[in-house]
Amino acid sequence: MEFSTFHPSTRNSFFTSPLLFPYHFIPENYVHWRETPESHIYSADLPGLKKEEIKVEVEDSRYLIIRTEAANETTEPTRSFLRKFRLPGMVDMNGICASYRDGVLTITVPRTLVRRGFFIEPADLPERMVNLGARAGLIYFFQTRLVNISNT
Repeated sequence: MEFSTFHPSTRNSFFTSPLLFPYHFIPENYVHWRETPESHIYSADLPGLKKEEIKVEVEDSRYLIIRTEAANETTEPTRSFLRKFRLPGMVDMNGICASYRDGVLTITVPRTLVRRGFFIEPADLPERMVNLGARAGLIYFFQTRLVNISNT
């Protein structure tokens, strides 16, 4: 009687075969991040959506939020998408722009290259602590700002 040898590599490839598990373990939407000297660029694959169904928000000047709000016109379940990223320091909040083309959402977050600095007089501390905090950018107003999405 002859015995065949068992090869573990054959067994492993069998259980990870795409024929058994076609797409169940693959995330549907990827968000890619890359960095250039001038900006941070986020790209999200969002095929089959209209520009009006995508919302890009900046929350509390710290978080970039990408979400879809698709109107459910049919009986199919609505596909939703939500990703929240902490923005790196030293970015220009007013310069954030987004575009949606061919199913890919691209968000550009420009860097600020100038640090704000100021000099503190010790005599000014007790009287103008609130003004000092505002000048230093230490007082945050919690707000959410929408980013306009262009077609190009």
